[in-house]
Amino acid sequence: MTTTARPTRRSSIPRNELERVAWLELAPELVDILREHGEEKTATPEEVLWEVGQPSYDMYYLLEGKVDIVDRVGGEVVVQIEAPNLIGEIGLLMGQGTFLAGIAVTDAKMIVVPQATVMELVASVPELSDVIVSSFAARRRVLIEWGEGSVRVVGREGDSRSVRVLEFLSRNRIPHRFINREDPESKQIECPIPQDGTVVISGRSGLLHNPSNQELARGLGFDLDVSKDELFDLAVVGAGPAGLAAAVYGASEGLRTLVIEDTAIGGQAGTSSRIENYLGFSTGISGSDLAYQGQIQAIKFGARITVPRRAVGLKPNDEGFAIELDDGCCVRARAVVLACGVQYRQLGLDRLDDFEGAGVYYAATHLEARFCTGTNAVIIGGGNSAGQAAMYLSRHARCTHIVVRGEGLAATMSSYLSDRIHNDPRIELWTRSVVSTLDGDERLERLTLTNRDTGEEKHIDTRALFIMIGAAPHTSWLRDTLDLDDKGFVITGHEGDPFATSLPGVWAVGDLRAGSVKRVASAVGEGSVVVSAIHQYLSN
Repeated sequence: MTTTARPTRRSSIPRNELERVAWLELAPELVDILREHGEEKTATPEEVLWEVGQPSYDMYYLLEGKVDIVDRVGGEVVVQIEAPNLIGEIGLLMGQGTFLAGIAVTDAKMIVVPQATVMELVASVPELSDVIVSSFAARRRVLIEWGEGSVRVVGREGDSRSVRVLEFLSRNRIPHRFINREDPESKQIECPIPQDGTVVISGRSGLLHNPSNQELARGLGFDLDVSKDELFDLAVVGAGPAGLAAAVYGASEGLRTLVIEDTAIGGQAGTSSRIENYLGFSTGISGSDLAYQGQIQAIKFGARITVPRRAVGLKPNDEGFAIELDDGCCVRARAVVLACGVQYRQLGLDRLDDFEGAGVYYAATHLEARFCTGTNAVIIGGGNSAGQAAMYLSRHARCTHIVVRGEGLAATMSSYLSDRIHNDPRIELWTRSVVSTLDGDERLERLTLTNRDTGEEKHIDTRALFIMIGAAPHTSWLRDTLDLDDKGFVITGHEGDPFATSLPGVWAVGDLRAGSVKRVASAVGEGSVVVSAIHQYLSN
C-alpha cells in the first residue's frame, strides 16, 4: 500500500495557538543539553529516518534542513518540519510504535537523542521536560484535529462495529479518519477491502477486519508488552482519575509503576463531555482532556500504561502479587492499588443488546453527539454525568429528554446543573418515568416512556438513547480474594488505613471503594494520598 508522497500540505510554521505549542523553538541552553546527550548526524535527501511499524524511534533535533512526516497509507506528506525544530510526538514517550514515517527532504543536520535517554531527560530536567512534553502532546492533538495518523476506518455511519472502533480510537487519542462506505472516498481506496463490516487500514498493520479492541491496539502498535520477568513496585489497576493520580504520585516518588486499563484512559470520567466543578478549571474541562493531561503527567514521571488489558485474577506470592490478565499474561508487583471504578448499570429491556452501539450509548462525547443531530436525544439517569450529557447534547439534538424514576433531580444532581436543566427550553424532564420499550430495525428508531404512577405512555422518535444509571463496580474478579460489601464494592479501612483492603499490600481508591463520594476530585485525592501508605509498606 506504499505510494509516492504527494506535495506537502502543511508546514511546521504555526498558524494558531495549538500549533504554536506544537512547534515550540528550543532555547540555546536546551539545545546544548540535547547535544551533550545525543549525537550529531547528517541525513541525505530521501533518507528514511524511521519507518512505519517500528516498535520505537529516537528523537531528532533538526539543526539544518527539512524533514517530511509521511502517511504511508495515503502516500501524502502530513507535515514538513523545518529547522530549527524537534522531530517526534507523544507516542515516543508513551512507548507506542510508529504510525508515520520520517524522511529527509534535503541534506539535514540533526542531533539524534536515543529514546531511552529522552525518557531520562524528561524525568530529570524540568526545563527540557516542559518543552518536550508540551510540544509532543500538542502534536498529537494537532494530528487528531487534522484527521491524520495513517489510520483509516471504513464502515457505515451508525454501525455498532464502527462506533466501537471509533470510540476506542477517540478515547485513546489515536489519530484517525473515518470513511463512510457510502462516500465517494471509499471507492478511491487502492487496496481490496471486505464488502461488509468495519475495516481499519493502517501503514503499520495493513488491514484489520472487525478487529477487537486488543487486536486493534496490537495492530496499531500501542499495546504495551510487559515482560513476565519484570517486577514493579506498584501496579495500578484502572486508569480513571484515581488510578492516574496514584500513578503520577507513585512514579514521581520513585516507584516503578505500571497502570493496567481495560478500555481507555480516563475511565467513566473520561466519557464526560464537561466537568465544571473541578478545582482550577473555571470554564470547565472535558473528562477526556483531564484524563489525557493525567496520562501525560504519569508518563512524564516514568509510569508505564498498558491498554487494553483487563485484570482477571489477583494472587499473593513471595514477591508481592501476581496479576493475571485477560490475554493470559501475568504481571508481578510488590504492591497493588485497585482503581478499576464502576460502570453504568444496564436496563432489563428487550432488544437492548441489539441496539447497543446502534442507538444505545453509555457515553456522551462528540462521537455520540453526531447521532443526535436532527433527532431527539433521551438520557436515563439523574446524576451529574447525566446532567452534563444533557447540557452537551442539547446543542446538537432537536430536543433532549431526561428520564428519572424519582420525583426530580435535586437529590442526585448538583444544583448548578439541575438549575440549568430546568431553565433550558431545549431540555425536557420526565419524572416518575421509565423507558419500557425499544423499537427499530437495524438501529434504534423509537422508544416508549411509561409513567410509574399512571401507566400513561409517551412515544418518542429517537436514534440516541444514553443510559447513565447507577454504578456497578468492576469487582467480580476479586470476589474470592478480598472483602466486598453486598453491592460488590471493596471494603476498606483495615488496620486504621482508610484505603487498605482486607489483603495486606492491596489498596482500593475511587468509585470502587465502598463509601466513596463518587466525585472526580475525591478520586484524585484518594489516589494521591494512598501512595504514602504504599511507601511505608514497601519500606518495611
